Amino acid sequence: MIAKTVKAASTEGIIKEIDEAISQDFNPTLAIVFLSIKQDWQAVTNALDQKGIAVFGATSAGEFIDKEMEEESIVLMLLDMNPTYFKLEFLETGEQTTEENAEKIGRLGKETFSNPAFIVLSGWLTTEGESIVEGIKKGCNGDVTIYGGMAGDDLLLEGPIAFTKGKSSSQGLLALIVDEDKIEINGIASCGWQPIGTTKTITKSEGNIVYTIDDKPALDMILKYLGADEEFDSGKEMLSQLSAYYPLQMERDNVAPVMRTAMFANSQDRSIICAGNVPEGSKVKFSLPPDFDAIEIVVEECKELKERTQAEADALIMFSCVSRKLSFGILMKEEIAQVQQVWEAPMVGFFTYGEFGKSKTGKHEFHNNTCCLVALKEK
Repeated sequence: MIAKTVKAASTEGIIKEIDEAISQDFNPTLAIVFLSIKQDWQAVTNALDQKGIAVFGATSAGEFIDKEMEEESIVLMLLDMNPTYFKLEFLETGEQTTEENAEKIGRLGKETFSNPAFIVLSGWLTTEGESIVEGIKKGCNGDVTIYGGMAGDDLLLEGPIAFTKGKSSSQGLLALIVDEDKIEINGIASCGWQPIGTTKTITKSEGNIVYTIDDKPALDMILKYLGADEEFDSGKEMLSQLSAYYPLQMERDNVAPVMRTAMFANSQDRSIICAGNVPEGSKVKFSLPPDFDAIEIVVEECKELKERTQAEADALIMFSCVSRKLSFGILMKEEIAQVQQVWEAPMVGFFTYGEFGKSKTGKHEFHNNTCCLVALKEK
């Protein structure tokens, strides 16, 4: 399987790059497209459709391609994957819940391939991460390979979208279902964050809303650790300091912790709203602000994946939380470059509002503040 990556700052530019990439020896069947909400995703999709290329796409909060990090651009990976090896399915939350749609996608995958794997993109469904994973697993009657990310919108927080030919929605769920008997798919979800302080208990929560930690208002508790006296006039303001520097690590027995990012705050009841569920009774710790050590951990776990599981890759897809971009700053370029160098394969990715993947000691689940890397290789 051949993969080629292209990028541009405009629709006209990306169409030109696509035309130059296609040749008699390379006839792509699938395009993985990540772009800024400011770009014309419909025009890009139409141009690819006219060439008979299926589209698996999402808007982003920043893009990257191979070793380079982009802003407000279009990045695209073209693959000549045999069309019988994959299937695209798009469903929208509405009459059916997100979990019901995810379950339908899981069933479709099992009906299509005896050994399906799922790479998923979702729109503005940040409270539905666990529902997406559990629905797909239920539809498949068991654990299954699930990687992917939630679309972004350049931190406007107004409505990121997932899209494919003729379909798009801020409430959309798009799945690239791949035949694992034909395409080897392995990945790693790694954050590199180190815990700090004592273990605390979520004493009151509902879904992704945390009201109290150790019986104290959650917002006040976190601001105390920030050493800040900030007040927030609107519950719709993103707390970049919280999400970027002090995510919560939910502890679990015998597996790696899962990260939960504080996205919004409610100044009236002093609660925080996380990008993912935080069950009442959960044990959590805060995290140290990241440094080079965090990048080294991510890169080392990718190297372990290569050495133990997948020595070669035709293509790499990375889903990295936008909070990592906020906290790492210029260091993100180092993480992206070093991860790509592990396999030296074409890579495309974007900064997300949530990630799907499997940690070294965990299961396929929903993550925040995490880097999820997927390696594909035709068998």
